[in-house]
Parts: sequence; structure tokens; C-alpha cells
Amino acid sequence: MLAVSGYRRNKAANKAARERTITAALGYAALGWPCVPGAHAPVGGDRACSCDRVGCPDPAAHPVSATWGLQASVDADVLKRWWAERPQAGIILPTGRVFDVLDMPADAGHRALARIDRDALPVGPVAAVGTERLLFFVTTRGAPVDEDEWWSCHLDCSPEDVAETPGMRWHCRDSYVVAPPSVLPSGRESAWLRPPETPLPDPLRLLEVLSDAVG
Repeated sequence: MLAVSGYRRNKAANKAARERTITAALGYAALGWPCVPGAHAPVGGDRACSCDRVGCPDPAAHPVSATWGLQASVDADVLKRWWAERPQAGIILPTGRVFDVLDMPADAGHRALARIDRDALPVGPVAAVGTERLLFFVTTRGAPVDEDEWWSCHLDCSPEDVAETPGMRWHCRDSYVVAPPSVLPSGRESAWLRPPETPLPDPLRLLEVLSDAVG
């Protein structure tokens, strides 16, 4: 009886998690944010990611498909079909389309948020990826003219960051980020600290504060 009860609880919890994920994906689509299914932490076994890449460098935080840039969609029917087929999939948001993302270590990110609040500076959506990284969503400049000023960062990216801002990554065109409520290998969910409905700020207005916090 206890085993049956536990199975039912787990089944109900998994169903709730799936519904929360597809609801989030549809919410992003309503904002005009395309998304695609992401890899996830497998249940059981000794691997940190559901992909077939041995020693995946970004477990449960990258797209399932190599053609994610072409597949990313805001079509509700497409999203429902994807997550019906892959109920455990995380959510991946391409950058450089509607928004860019400044990605930084969590401790520096929290210092920056404290200063932003103290100085009443504009800040947009902010997400926490576990306890390790904070993601600051800003308006995109799409395809910048100065390639040395902006860089794309994702799995196996080069450079991962720049010397002037160690630990900070700028996700723009051809890049992506993992979005809440995707579950990380640690078992924690990524989560919003500031809701995605918040207006996107100009990245240059935040860059100095974020860079100072990293430095």
C-alpha cells in the first residue's frame, strides 16, 4: 500500500512539473519569446545530462536539437506537441532576437542587484540558474557591427568571457539560455527573481554596474 501511495505521489508530482513547464513555455510564447526543448537531467544512472554526449560540458542547459535556431517557435500548438513528446525537457530561449542576456556568477549578480535597487536603476527580468549564475535580460542589438564589443556565448563557445569582465558572458545572436522552471542536475529549478513581464532595459545602462560587481 505504501509503495502504491508513493507511486501515485510521484506520478502526480511529475504531472504537475510537466504542466508547469508547458505553461511557462506558452507564457514565453505569449511574450513573443521563441523557445525550444532543452536537455534534462536523467532519472537514475551516472550521467548528468539526457544527451548522448559523454562528459557534456553544459548538462541539462542546452537544446535537444542541433537545429534549435531554426526550430525555435512561439506557435502554441508546436510547443504543446514538443512537450507532449518530451515531458521532461527543459526550456531553452534563443538570444539575440527579442533580448540579449548578461550571464554572471550568482554572488556578483546579487551584489549588482543590491546596487541597482539602492540606486533605483532600471532592471528587467532576472533569472537564477541554480545557485551558480544570474541571468539579466536586456534589449538586443541583434547583429552588432563591432564584433569585439559583443560576443556570442553558448556550449563550447569561444571566448567564454573577456578579460575585462571575468566570469561574465554576453548571450546575443546565435546563443541561448536555459529558462525557468527547467530542472538542473542538482535537482533545483531555475527561477525568476524578477518576472519576465518586466520591461527590457538598455544593456549599456546596466553594463557598468554588472562589470563593477564582477570586478
